[in-house]
Amino acid sequence: MRKKPWLATLSFILLTEAVGGLSALLSGGMELYESGIQKPPLSPPGIVFPIVWTILFALLGIGAARIYLAPDSPERTKALTLYFVQLAVNFFWSILFFRFEAFGFALLWLILLWILILWMADAFAQVDKWASALQIPYILWVAFAGYLNFGVWRLN
Repeated sequence: MRKKPWLATLSFILLTEAVGGLSALLSGGMELYESGIQKPPLSPPGIVFPIVWTILFALLGIGAARIYLAPDSPERTKALTLYFVQLAVNFFWSILFFRFEAFGFALLWLILLWILILWMADAFAQVDKWASALQIPYILWVAFAGYLNFGVWRLN
């Protein structure tokens, strides 16, 4: 059966966005970040976060679809496995940070996520260089989120 590129791409984007949306819903929203905690310098307004994450999740979904559409190989399997693992880890960060206000543990969790994203991007590069390149904004944003998470942990 032949894979349909547009359907695979749409499916991976929707899956990735749905995971992010469900995580945001279960995290309880941005109220804590907007007014309930002290924030470090360079903290963007709360409205920036859903916009950035929507774009990042779309890029992640496009990258994952490119990997899915590549010929079957052990490298492809590894890359897709890492996509799903990092997506699961990503899902829980917002809940740990916003719902449970476990800022220190959330920082450790975010470091794990960042390592998994780097590993996934490297695995993507073994299959499709463009799929890997699409993850650069994600890598940079999660590094910035690490700075913000550290600052919140230290200030609160």
